[in-house]
Amino acid sequence: MTIAGSDNSAGAGAQADLKTMSALGVYGVTAITCVVAEVPGRVTAIQPVETRIVIEQIRLLFEAFPIAAIKTGMLHSREIIEAICDLLNLVHRGTAQRIPLIVDPVMVASSGDPLLQADALAVYRERLIPIATLVTPNVDETAVLMGRKIANLAELQMAGEELVRSYGTGFLLKGGHLPDESRATDLLFLPDGARHRFVAPFVQGVSTHGTGCTTSAAIASYLARGLPMAEAVERAKLYVTRAVRKFHRWESGRVTTDALNHAA
Repeated sequence: MTIAGSDNSAGAGAQADLKTMSALGVYGVTAITCVVAEVPGRVTAIQPVETRIVIEQIRLLFEAFPIAAIKTGMLHSREIIEAICDLLNLVHRGTAQRIPLIVDPVMVASSGDPLLQADALAVYRERLIPIATLVTPNVDETAVLMGRKIANLAELQMAGEELVRSYGTGFLLKGGHLPDESRATDLLFLPDGARHRFVAPFVQGVSTHGTGCTTSAAIASYLARGLPMAEAVERAKLYVTRAVRKFHRWESGRVTTDALNHAA
C-alpha cells in the first residue's frame, strides 16, 4: 500500500509507486492524500484530500487486501499524519508482527516547491518516524530532521548514527544530492547496529524527478516479497539506477522533459 500524493505527470507520487510495484512483481494499492498539479521542475497547485477520505481509503484497503508492506509519501498536513498514525496503531494493536512501514518524508519537490505544511514536521518526529521500519530521507530532508546542514558524506554518516539512536528505527540516508561527490552513495543504518553502503555512478545529463518515491516503493515491494531489509535496499538501489539510466526524454521547443523509466 502506498499512502501518497497524486502526481499528474506520473513521474513521482502514487503513480510512480504503482509503476514500481508492478515492475517488481507485487500488486499495489493506493490511498491518495493530495492531488498535485505538477510536471518535472514545476508545481503549480496542491489540493489536499479531506482527512476522513484519506482514512477511509486506508481502512477499506485493510479490509479487502492482505497488506504485506506500507510506504508513505507526500502526507502534506499535520491532521493527515496524525490520523494515519492513529489508524496504523489501531491496525497493529494486539498483533505480534507489525507490517513493514517505509516512510519517505516528502517535504520539498525537486523543483524546490514545499510539499509539507510547516506545522506537520513535529508530527513526523513525534509520531510517524518512531513507528516506521525504515525512513528514507534525501540530504535536504536529513538536514531538516537534524536541524543543520549536511555538507559531505562524513556528516551524512554522523547524522545517520544520531538518527538511529534517537528514534530506534532504520534510516536510509540518500546522498545523491551531496555536492562534490562523483557517485551516488546511500547509507543504511539499522537498529541492530548493522551498517551498509550502496554506491552507484551518477547518470550525467539527465534531470528526472521521483527517485525518492521510486526508491521507497521499491524497498516496500521487495519487503512484501519477503526479502530482508539490506537486500531489499540493495535491489531497490539497482532498480532506481536502471530507471534513471534508461530514462525517457521529450523535447518541446526549448523545453526538455526527462522522466524515469519504471519499466526498464
